Amino acid sequence: MYDINKLTDRKRNMIFINLLISCIASSMLATALTTALLALSKDLNISIATGQWLTSGYSLVMGIVMPLTAFLITRFPAKKLYLSGVGCFIAGLAVSSIAVSFPVMMAGRILQACGNGILMAMAQVVILTIYPIEKRGAMMGWYGLAAGAAPVIAPTIAGMLVDSVGWRSIFYIVLVIMELSFITAIIVFDDILETEDKKFDIISFIFSIFAFGGITLGIGNIGSSESGIGVIIPLAVGLITSVYFVYRQLRLKEPFLDVRIFKNREYALSVTGSMLLYLVMMGSSVIMPLYVQSVMGYSATVSGLVTLPGSLSMAIISPLAGKIFDKLGIKKLFIAGSACMIISNVGMYFITLNTPVYIAALYNVVRCVAIGCLMMPLVTWGTANAGKNKVADATAMLISLRTTAGAVGSAIFVGIMTFAAGRSAAVYGENAEMHGLNIAFIFMSFVTMIMFAIAVFMVKENKEI
Repeated sequence: MYDINKLTDRKRNMIFINLLISCIASSMLATALTTALLALSKDLNISIATGQWLTSGYSLVMGIVMPLTAFLITRFPAKKLYLSGVGCFIAGLAVSSIAVSFPVMMAGRILQACGNGILMAMAQVVILTIYPIEKRGAMMGWYGLAAGAAPVIAPTIAGMLVDSVGWRSIFYIVLVIMELSFITAIIVFDDILETEDKKFDIISFIFSIFAFGGITLGIGNIGSSESGIGVIIPLAVGLITSVYFVYRQLRLKEPFLDVRIFKNREYALSVTGSMLLYLVMMGSSVIMPLYVQSVMGYSATVSGLVTLPGSLSMAIISPLAGKIFDKLGIKKLFIAGSACMIISNVGMYFITLNTPVYIAALYNVVRCVAIGCLMMPLVTWGTANAGKNKVADATAMLISLRTTAGAVGSAIFVGIMTFAAGRSAAVYGENAEMHGLNIAFIFMSFVTMIMFAIAVFMVKENKEI
């Protein structure tokens, strides 16, 4: 058993830096393809609706993998598992970089999502394990900067790369970074997490796949399924298997994923808040590049630059939010973040074709401030309240559900935008796409109002983690 108390500050910080490098590189791929979507869809000869599954499908696979990570983290040595996650991600990058068809590209994205799922779950468990309680908020804030800012700044970088050297360069650059991270991890990482001889429940894992996958596919098909069968069948399968999955976990002596942690009120609220945040965040991350490129007719580079100020604001807010959380608790951050998100989404509802793009960029800054206030503080608050022995389960459950929510958000809000634009084409003419975008953002506003209500009326004022 590894003695955490003997871990030196230098060793602790080296592990943390390696986690950050892997996190930045892997998190960028969650949204980098949003800016490259038009160019990539053209090269692969697919529609935009199909192409967006390279982003939402990535989130879907991560949501499916996450329940498995709770078992993996408690069953296998930390170093081998971490290197396996990095290696899987590298394999996915290699496949995507040479893809000439959608199935091959999707296969690469699936491998990337599997690797990133392991890395994200492990990173948060490791940080919450190796740092004392009084530093966890601050360190999770810095990690949140990487996990939150990377997906937001990725479209900016990707846009420049697409216009200058092509979309494949995105994968080449991240591939080099992850290879360096793999080499560094061999040197600095240790088996710092406790393990136990835990039995793998294959039945629970299979049902978790159908549960998370069915719900995400069903909701994601709302905008594209004409008959409704593509919505009803997977959604019904997902809901039924979800009920059985929960029932089975409550009956098992050693559950595959301990759902009993939802009995903790604070943890349940943190998961709910995280899911609503990701629902809106990932939906807007896909729609914003479409707004700049498809609706307004600007280049991928301009699309990336529109999101850049927001990325910089998140870089400033995330570490500060961690420190504020350590001192004041979650309620004030939750309220402030939800309020900013409402302002951003309502503002985007009122933009028109005559509105300068810098106005949309300003609304995106407000949105990124909200994300910085909420992303990692919600995770830290929730997992800290779940109990020391349940950190792996709590982290896996939270990331799995919020990632699935992100996949749903990407699919459903693009679906709403497409559906509204199509139905209003006869009335709005050339303004139909803008009308569809406005409708998508008003739906996002309703979601964030729920977040605000939770923050105001349900979260208790508590300065203790």
